[in-house]
Amino acid sequence: MFRWYVVNTYSGHENKVKANLEHRRVSMKQEPFIRRIVVPTEQVVETKDGQKVQVEKRVLPGYVLVQMDMNDDTWHLVKGTPGVTGFVGAAGGGVGGRPVPLSAGEVERIFQSATPAGAEAKPKAKAEFTLGEAVKVVSGPLSDFDGEIIEINPEAGRLKVHVSIFERQVPVELTFDQVKKLD
Repeated sequence: MFRWYVVNTYSGHENKVKANLEHRRVSMKQEPFIRRIVVPTEQVVETKDGQKVQVEKRVLPGYVLVQMDMNDDTWHLVKGTPGVTGFVGAAGGGVGGRPVPLSAGEVERIFQSATPAGAEAKPKAKAEFTLGEAVKVVSGPLSDFDGEIIEINPEAGRLKVHVSIFERQVPVELTFDQVKKLD
């Protein structure tokens, strides 16, 4: 039965491990037993110097997901792949030291946060700001005003900034792309 397993890798080597696993799967004739190898990623919009930049980030840094039919051959194939440090859940949790597969709910949560291949992703905004930081408003009715960040809401991609208007500190809610850091 095909189940999803989590493989631990050296940090930053996820794509290399995926390529090694794909190659070994073919060369060792294990295609019928290893169905998919995935490095879950998501699209994130980062704001750098007032510019939106879309980047791809790994959802689980240091891990690769493998959908396979666990048997001695597939277990040894994955364990013996360069860059693989082991299976998650193998120490004591699995039967005979074998790893425990992910539950259907865990797989669903991972793939919901990841961007499916070929699908149009709705990028998430990422804050490159810190509380108390001085910023300049670059768009909207308050453009060219300076202010100080008093609240950050990364889920909504918004900031609350104290802007000095007529010598009074006024809290204003702005999106990440409406401000840039002051040098």
